[in-house]
Amino acid sequence: MVADDTRGGPTGGLEKISESKGDIPKPTSDLSANPESTADSDVAGPNRRDDRNKNRQLTSNGRRRGQDNKRKGPGHGKEDRGPNSRRERNEKEWQARKRQRLDENGNSTKSSEPSYMSIQFPEEEIAAEERKPKRKVAVMIGYSGTGYHGLQINHKEKTIEGDIFAALVAAKAISKANADDPRKSSFVRCARTDKGVHAAGNMISLKLIIEDPDVVKKINDNLPSQIRVWGIQRTNNAFSCYQSCDSRWYEYLMPSYCLLPPHPESFLGKKVLESVKEHGVEEEYAKRLDEVKDYWEEVEKNDIQPILDSLDPSIRETVLRRLNAAENASDSAISAGETAEPAPTDANSTSNPPETKEETSETNPKASESNVAVESASVPADAAMTGTEAADESKEADAKEIHPVDRALKQIKAAYVAAKRRYRVTPERISQLQEALDRYKGTNNFHNYTIQKSHSDPSAKRTIRSFVVNPEPIQINDTQWLSLKVHGQSFMMHQIRKMVGMAVLVTRCGTPLSRIKESYGATRISIPKAPSLGLLLERPVFENYNKRARDQYNLAELDFGNYEKEIQEFKDSQIYRRIFELEEKENSFHTFFHQIDNYKLGYFLWVTAGGIEAAETRVGPMEAAPKELEEELGDEGEENPEEGEG
Repeated sequence: MVADDTRGGPTGGLEKISESKGDIPKPTSDLSANPESTADSDVAGPNRRDDRNKNRQLTSNGRRRGQDNKRKGPGHGKEDRGPNSRRERNEKEWQARKRQRLDENGNSTKSSEPSYMSIQFPEEEIAAEERKPKRKVAVMIGYSGTGYHGLQINHKEKTIEGDIFAALVAAKAISKANADDPRKSSFVRCARTDKGVHAAGNMISLKLIIEDPDVVKKINDNLPSQIRVWGIQRTNNAFSCYQSCDSRWYEYLMPSYCLLPPHPESFLGKKVLESVKEHGVEEEYAKRLDEVKDYWEEVEKNDIQPILDSLDPSIRETVLRRLNAAENASDSAISAGETAEPAPTDANSTSNPPETKEETSETNPKASESNVAVESASVPADAAMTGTEAADESKEADAKEIHPVDRALKQIKAAYVAAKRRYRVTPERISQLQEALDRYKGTNNFHNYTIQKSHSDPSAKRTIRSFVVNPEPIQINDTQWLSLKVHGQSFMMHQIRKMVGMAVLVTRCGTPLSRIKESYGATRISIPKAPSLGLLLERPVFENYNKRARDQYNLAELDFGNYEKEIQEFKDSQIYRRIFELEEKENSFHTFFHQIDNYKLGYFLWVTAGGIEAAETRVGPMEAAPKELEEELGDEGEENPEEGEG
């Protein structure tokens, strides 16, 4: 519902100051308005306006003769503000000019292409529409970012704000005259979330027509179920939700199997083990990995070997030969200093969605059955099977007569995904993750956690108030989930997802925690950004504004807690459910860590015992990442690093 307009003017505000004009000092350049200022100018030296000013007759109050009559003409006196006043005529002409944009030849410049930022109405409808007063408000919103190109409105892409703007126009909260440009309503967002990122609570501030008590309901009636307006709150006229926001809470959800170490036959797994032996830190490494050190060995013995044993010898030989072919292709590419090209897997695999694109057969397996893990783990997101999906796929495979080799590879891939999903994290492992997250607290230089920022850029310094993992995991179907919540003043593009990526990699690879502190240094290292699927903006915080609203403006505070029940129901049905279902369907986190574990250039080797010196680095913030690495790092380059969060 719309909050009551209980607005009161602040004590000592602009209204009171303007009533005592004699107390306002005049600028020295305003010579004609104040005779004293003219005298001051004579003392300082000759003034080129003197000749013009000395012939001008002034009234007793210091104004030029006739100036008072101008100010007191029709429309300016309180007792004479009729419909024919000059002010109203000028206002109508100005509005008409805003609606009709003309080029230098006097022709209309309205674009013929449809735009999410410009909703067009016929001039007759605009002229016939009743003019209603607008009020500055804060609109509290929530949304699931799935299927949208981020929050920020633009002309061509489907965005959250684009749908909200259209709903505001449809609900008549924005007039038809202002529907062609959000800037006419002073449209401002609090936190710009990236593509695919969700928000249980976010805010936009703008000028709206809020006379209708059912305006919130009408707005929601014109929105899809994955976008909601929680409430509209009256603010002072100078309010900007972006400028007034003191801090933000974000939540990140991820499967607990993300904390499993890299498979020992993956590229990263091999490098970690080699570095541990080279630096003689086997004991410390084994202690950090604790109960998961031999996890993959057990999976090979109990899950993968039975599948291989069940195959006909000729089929098993073909499977291993395909793995060796992938090995040869990878090694030849790497010896030439190139990234391995994806080797073909089964013909029935489909391509991955853009956010979870994965290169297959990137690994370097030995001629042993245990190395099936490397080839098999590269299953596309929609090809891996678990539970009933495997049974359904088996029936479908029979119907399509899939080759036995391809069927065996799919079974092995499904076995690896199932093995990850049944992992149950221990309190000790959660504690290790928490220790890593604690290294972010305070003010640090996060230039490595965003794009196109150097170590010397002052804006790279951000303050993290807390970063906490819930010690109680959540069980959803066959997958266990962890909830991480971070509270900070503000965040740069991809910062939170890269912070999660760093903390999880440090934990799963048994990396010393000092590596996080080293990442604040001048050396530019590559930190992958965790999948956007798990990130959601919990809510922004307005501590200072709320104090002023309460003490000075006589306005209600901006508090998402007023809608706690509705927000929680929305999170459960529209955000959490989508995250869980998409992960189960697309295996986004499995795909992400497989890419990282099998990326064969040395950009992620800072996780090894060799430290940052062991990793390939880039010189400056504008140096491009290898094309294959752009998506993992978030360095695609078409985004403005100053605008995004998360």
